[in-house]
Amino acid sequence: MSVQDPARKGPASGWVTWWRAHDPDLAATRRAGRTALVMPALFALCGQVLHSATMASFAAFGSFSMLLLVDFSGPLVERLRAQAGLAVAWAVLICAGTVVAHTTWLAVLSTLVIGFAVLFSGVVSSVLAGSATALLLAFVLPVSAPVPLSQLPDRLAGAGLAAAVALPAVCLLWPRPVTDPLSAPAARVCRAAAAHLRLDASGLGAYGVTPDATRRRAAAALTADAAADLRHAFDTAPYRPTGLSTTSRALVRLVDELTWLTGILADRPAYTDEPPPCDPAARTVRLVAADVLDHAAELLTDPRRDAGPLRARTERLRATMSGMEQSSTVRLPAEHPVGDSAAEIYGFLATLDLSFGAQEVGFAVVQIAGNVELAAAAWQRPWPDRLLGREPGALTEPLASARERATAHLGLRSVWLHNSLRGAAGLAIAVLLAGLTGVAHSFWVLLGTLSVLRSNALSTGQNALRAVAGTVLGSVVGAGLLQLIGQHGTALWFLLPVAVLLAGIAPAVISFAAGQAAFTVTLAVLFNIGQNPDWHIVLLRIQDIALGCAVSILVALFFWPRGAAAAVRTALADAYSDSARYLAEAVAYALGHCTRAASAAAGGEPVQPSREAAASARRLDDAFRTYLAERGTKQVSLADMTTLVTGVIALRLAADAVVSLWRNAGPATGGADRTEAQRAVVGAAHRVTAWYDGLAASLADDTPVPDCVRLRPEALARLVESVRTDLVDGDGQATAMAVRIIWTGDHVDVARRLQPSLAAAAQGDGPR
Repeated sequence: MSVQDPARKGPASGWVTWWRAHDPDLAATRRAGRTALVMPALFALCGQVLHSATMASFAAFGSFSMLLLVDFSGPLVERLRAQAGLAVAWAVLICAGTVVAHTTWLAVLSTLVIGFAVLFSGVVSSVLAGSATALLLAFVLPVSAPVPLSQLPDRLAGAGLAAAVALPAVCLLWPRPVTDPLSAPAARVCRAAAAHLRLDASGLGAYGVTPDATRRRAAAALTADAAADLRHAFDTAPYRPTGLSTTSRALVRLVDELTWLTGILADRPAYTDEPPPCDPAARTVRLVAADVLDHAAELLTDPRRDAGPLRARTERLRATMSGMEQSSTVRLPAEHPVGDSAAEIYGFLATLDLSFGAQEVGFAVVQIAGNVELAAAAWQRPWPDRLLGREPGALTEPLASARERATAHLGLRSVWLHNSLRGAAGLAIAVLLAGLTGVAHSFWVLLGTLSVLRSNALSTGQNALRAVAGTVLGSVVGAGLLQLIGQHGTALWFLLPVAVLLAGIAPAVISFAAGQAAFTVTLAVLFNIGQNPDWHIVLLRIQDIALGCAVSILVALFFWPRGAAAAVRTALADAYSDSARYLAEAVAYALGHCTRAASAAAGGEPVQPSREAAASARRLDDAFRTYLAERGTKQVSLADMTTLVTGVIALRLAADAVVSLWRNAGPATGGADRTEAQRAVVGAAHRVTAWYDGLAASLADDTPVPDCVRLRPEALARLVESVRTDLVDGDGQATAMAVRIIWTGDHVDVARRLQPSLAAAAQGDGPR
C-alpha cells in the first residue's frame, strides 16, 4: 500500500511531538549527544592512555562544562570566540582555585569574591550569564580538592584538552543553527503592523471611506498576537537575550520599540468616533511607514540582504514626516473662532489628530528601521572584524555599555545584585563548612549549593528538596548498578555515555529532580571507573548534597526574605517614578524652545533622566524574569503584570518622542507670547506625571491607586486660544511652533490614556 497506516504512524508522531514540546529545537538533546561522545572519550584518553587521574577528572568536567552547560548562539565565529574565552577563563579559575585551596580563610574569601564577580558579570551579557555555572564549576572543582601545586600543570592540561576538543566539536558535531531567538518573531510583528497601517490608510482617502470593521479588527488582532509572541520569546528567557555585540543590543531595543508601536496602533483617542478630516500627508506617512516595516522584516529574516533599500525608504519616511509637519501647520484653522463647548474645542484639536498619529507611528518606525539596519550591518561585518569585536555604527562602545549596565544594578533593589550576593555567600559558606567539618568529597557540598541557588527563598527551598530527592534517587540507582556490576568494572565504560546523555536531556525534558538524579548516576559511574565499584561511597554522597542544600536555603532566606513578588513591585515603582521624571524633563526641554528667553536659559536634552529611566527599566526586566520563572508557585494574573511592564516602556518612549520632536526645532523666533500654551501643556504634564508618581507609591507601599486624570476642557480651551492668538504669524496663519506644542500635548495625553488600564492592572490580581 502506498499510504502508511495512521494507527502505526500515530505513536511515533506523538512521541516526537512530546519530545519537541519539552525540548524546543532539540537544544538539550544536541548538547547532551555532543557531550556523551566527547566526555567519555577524553576521560578514557587521559586515564587509560596518559595514565593521569588528575587530567582525566579535569578533562571530563571541562568537556561537561564547555559542551553541556553552555550553548552559545550567533554566527560561528562569535560562538568560537565565546568558547575560546570560556577556555581562558577556565585556566585562570583553575589556577586561582588551586592556589587558595590550602588555606581555609583564603579559600572562603576568594570564593566570595570570584563567585560574586562571575554571577554579577552576567548582567552585562547573556554570554556571561549563560556561562555562570560553567565558570563557577571551574573554580569549585579545584578549590574543593586541595592538592600540591605540582599537580596544577596536569589540571590545566586536562582542561586545555577539553577546550581543544570543544572548539571543533561545536562546529562539527550537530552544530547549533545560526538563528536569533528574536529575529523571526520581530519580523512577524513588522509584517503584521505594516498590513495594519495599510488598512488604516485605506480609510483616510479624500472621501473618508472607513475600512471594513471586521478587517480592521482582524488586522489589530493579528498585530497584537504577533507582538505578544515576540514579548513572550523575550520575557521567558532566564536573562535578557543579549550580549555586548551590536546585533544583540539592537535587537533587544527592537523588542521595546515594536511593543510600543503595537500599542500606538491599538490606541485611539476617546473623544473621536470617526476620523476627522485628514491631511493627505498623514495617509502618505502611514503607507511609507508600512513599506519601511516590510523592508525591515525582510532584513530581519535574512540579515545578509543589502540594507540600502531600507535606508532609502527610511529617508523617504523622514522627508514625508517633515512635509506633513508643514502641511499640518497650514491646515490648522487658527483664524476661525472656536466656541467654549468641549465638542468645538476637541474638534479644533482633532484637526491634527490623525497627523499626530502619523507622526507618532513615523517616529517609532524610524527607530525600528535604524536598529534593524544596525543589526544587519553588524551581521555583515568581515570575518576579522567579527573576530576582533569591531563594532559598526555609533553605538556605545562595548566596555562603556557594560559599565552602564553594571552601574544600573549597583543598588539594594536590584534583583541581579541580590542573586549574585546570595550565590557568592552560599558558595563561600559551603567552602567554610567543608573545610571545618572535613566532609569527604567536599566538591559535592559545593555542587549541591551551586545546583539549588535560584531566584528567591521559596524557589530555593523547592529546588533544594528536588535536588535532595534527585540525589537520593540517583544514589539508589547508582548503588544498584554498582551492586549488579560487581567486579565487572569494564561495564561502567559502556554506562558512562548513556549516563551523560541522560544527565543532559533529563533537566529539560523531564524535570530538575530527574536531571539531578541522572547527574548523580554519572558521577557515581565516573568516580568508580578504574576502581572496584563501591556502592557504599555513593550512598554517602546524600549527606554531602544535603549539607549543600541546607546552606542554599539559609543564605537565600537571609538575603531575600520577601521573594520575587515584592521585588518586582519595587522595581515597577522605581521604573514608573524614573520614567515619569523623564517625561516631565522632556516636556520642560520641549517648551524651553517656545520663547527667546527660555531658549537662552534652557539646557540641553535630558540625557541623565533618560539614562536613569533606562537603568530602572533594566532592573525591572530582571525582576520580571524572576517573577515569570516563579509564577507557577503562586496565583497571579500574568496579564496584569505584563500590562504594567509594557506601560513603563510606553511612558519612557513617549518621552523619547517628545525629545525627538523638538531636537531640531531651533531657538524661538518672533515675538509671539506663548505663555498660555506653555501653561496648558505643562499643567497637563504635571497632572499626568504626578499620577504616575502616585502609581509608583501605590506599587511600593501597597496603597490604593490614585484616580486617573481626566481630560480638562478648560486647559484645552486655553491651549486653543493661545494657538489662535499667540502662535500665529503676521498673516494669521498658525506656525510650526504651534503644531509642535499641540503634538507635545498629544504625547502627554497618550500617557494619560494609558492610566485606566494600568490602574486596573495594579488593582487586580497582580503580584502581592
